[in-house]
Amino acid sequence: MTPPVPAQVNYLVRDLAASLAFYRLLGWVGEPTGPHVEFAFPDGLSVELDEIGSVALWNSGSPPASAGSGVLSTRLPSREEVDAVWRKITEAGYESRQVPFDAFWGSRYAIVADPDGHQIGLMSPSDDEHRHWPPRPAPTA
Repeated sequence: MTPPVPAQVNYLVRDLAASLAFYRLLGWVGEPTGPHVEFAFPDGLSVELDEIGSVALWNSGSPPASAGSGVLSTRLPSREEVDAVWRKITEAGYESRQVPFDAFWGSRYAIVADPDGHQIGLMSPSDDEHRHWPPRPAPTA
């Protein structure tokens, strides 16, 4: 039996327009259709935003909406791009959950939050030159 392959991530949002502005800063392209927008990627994965009030249309068992603790990590082409995207998003007034740093697995990594608190990881390719063990706590500033 083949294991399920991730195909779609749905985030519940309070204000679709505000969330769309954040994700457009990431460079994601999508046009809203009613209370929904889909960002489709070449590998088949899609990230979809749905306004809270519309969720009952497709999930009658949905729990009350609240900010999640998960992180959707994205790949960026370079260490410099991680810092540049993090700076662009935080300078636009969005929250930083993790300042950019050299993570123990060798990537440059940062986390920002969208208007509803969904966390988006910004990660460069791993580079052996930047790996270190044991891991140290991530910096707070």
